[in-house]
Amino acid sequence: MTADTEPGVPPRLLRINEVATEVGLTTRSIRYYEELGLLNPAARSEGAYRLYDADDVERLRFIRGLRDDAGFSLAEIGRLLEDEEARAHNRARFWTATDPTERRGIVTDALARIDDQISILREKEARLRGMIAEAEGRRLHLEEHLAELDAGREPSHPPGRSARGAAAAPGRAPV
Repeated sequence: MTADTEPGVPPRLLRINEVATEVGLTTRSIRYYEELGLLNPAARSEGAYRLYDADDVERLRFIRGLRDDAGFSLAEIGRLLEDEEARAHNRARFWTATDPTERRGIVTDALARIDDQISILREKEARLRGMIAEAEGRRLHLEEHLAELDAGREPSHPPGRSARGAAAAPGRAPV
């Protein structure tokens, strides 16, 4: 049961266009996420319309945040969502299991999934650190130009680049 439902009251179900508006996605994106297995609608209406509950809406917000804010690929998002679902399943299994060997297996599986999540996040971190380093290099290059201009000197040209800008140095954008 979600936080916005009351006992005995069925949860409010939304059609795809309502969800798209609420979450800020297109209906096409939502259908695509379903095709990829990132989302399963809570129900279907008599006319076979997709119906979504509050959990579906929250999952779509989570997917959108991972995609837009953190820059994760849909494949990475799928892996993270799969691990989260397994984690919830493992938690329930752990507390109902009484056999120590079974519990150990559940915890071992959970640790492997957490390690997978950490690996995904570290890969993302490494890519971001690389992008930051490149941006810092471009900033340093521009600061050097400012210092040369402030000193009354003609800005120097990077290696492989003529005064007329005929060829750009690899990895270096022109000013």
